[in-house]
Amino acid sequence: MNMYEIPSPGIPGCPPGLEYLTQLEVQAPPGNTVGYLMQQWHPFSPKFIVANEHTEPVLKIHGPFCGWSCLPDVDFEILTMDEVSKIGKISKQWTGLLREVFTDSDNFGIQFPMDLDVRMKAVMIGACFLIDFMFFETTN
Repeated sequence: MNMYEIPSPGIPGCPPGLEYLTQLEVQAPPGNTVGYLMQQWHPFSPKFIVANEHTEPVLKIHGPFCGWSCLPDVDFEILTMDEVSKIGKISKQWTGLLREVFTDSDNFGIQFPMDLDVRMKAVMIGACFLIDFMFFETTN
């Protein structure tokens, strides 16, 4: 099974590989795929699927309404596939007005279960980098 055999999110006539807005492959060590992160299209909030190395969906990540929010802490919830249980979160933590305005540095925190598979933990760290890049980095 490859990445393009993941069930389509319901976009009729969409070419294979373009069903998701962003796709990230996490490798550890380089050349050994441990999982994937795929952004699903949603008009108001960021949504991601976390998949294992066989591209089988394992977890979901839901961000806040308009994920680029400048509220003190911005939380991206880590949910089970049925979206019933919240098992963790990725948070961009507020560092204070001066630091937020005059620097491009950010603090992130990740919470997930201790017994989560180590490969999925690596994908969660990749998700943190992707979320930072997509929603909180600016180019001058």
